[in-house]
Amino acid sequence: MVAGATISADLSDAAWFEALRDIVGPDGSVSDLGPFHSTVFVERSRRVLFVAFETVFGIRSVSENGLPLAFDVCERGGWSHLTLIAKRQNWYRDKKVIRFFDQLADAGFFDNFDHVVFYGAVMCGYAAGVFSVAAPGATAILVAPQATLDRDITDWDTRFPSSRRMSFGPRYAYAPEMLEAAGAAYVIYDPDEVEDAMHASMFRATNVSRIRYRRGGAGAIEADMRAMSVISNAVTAAAEGILSKSRMAWLLRARRRHVPYLRALLARVLGEDRPELTAMLCRAVLAEQPLPRFKQQLEIALRQLGRAEPESSDRNRDAEGA
Repeated sequence: MVAGATISADLSDAAWFEALRDIVGPDGSVSDLGPFHSTVFVERSRRVLFVAFETVFGIRSVSENGLPLAFDVCERGGWSHLTLIAKRQNWYRDKKVIRFFDQLADAGFFDNFDHVVFYGAVMCGYAAGVFSVAAPGATAILVAPQATLDRDITDWDTRFPSSRRMSFGPRYAYAPEMLEAAGAAYVIYDPDEVEDAMHASMFRATNVSRIRYRRGGAGAIEADMRAMSVISNAVTAAAEGILSKSRMAWLLRARRRHVPYLRALLARVLGEDRPELTAMLCRAVLAEQPLPRFKQQLEIALRQLGRAEPESSDRNRDAEGA
């Protein structure tokens, strides 16, 4: 791979895959699994294998360099990575994908690495959960995953009409059950997203940690995690044997300084019309960084509460006289 490589956003999907093959070069391969999926494998250190699930649309609309997430996550550590790329919203329910993971498991492919980490978000989180069973003992990091979309189990989730005719079985089917073979799994979700919270509640095994990430129904948890380098830091912690629920929660505390998250949080609090809570939030944020919108909302909240915020010089004088 060429360091600092990028792929233009102007290319067609077919041209994008060709450019990706050139970037991967002799270190790996880009292969098709039928018409709807492709794999990207780059072999480097056998200390870590990062297995990610993404979509063509997701990569090309989110990645700043036009490359799969694994290239950014693994570059610093020199880790190996395998990405399954879906070309349509089909939850990876394809016989060729299932056969692919059967072949990897039968060949002992995952045994070649000291640490294996599966990652995915939403549809890709479901896939990361179910296919992690092919590598017993692996770590799985899932963002807002579906447990399944089998209508007999989740007829309450009507968000994905294209999935109604899909078969979510009999193999690699129910993500909570497949995760029982993992060494540890982390399900990160927004409890204010009702369907996401209901799916998360289905992951109940003792090796699963459910971690709340309130974003006020604004979504974008994965975008936050990418921007805050949480994913690469979590993989590093997994490789060092120190990833835990408390460690993951600590990594996610970076959102306290992440402006997009803070703005979403402010919008949620404002929507609840709770000036006392708004004032508390704005004071906490302003203690860390001078964001004009939070200063403005603090002043508005204080007026609603019938009191004014003393100037900093007044506060200092009060403190000196105390």
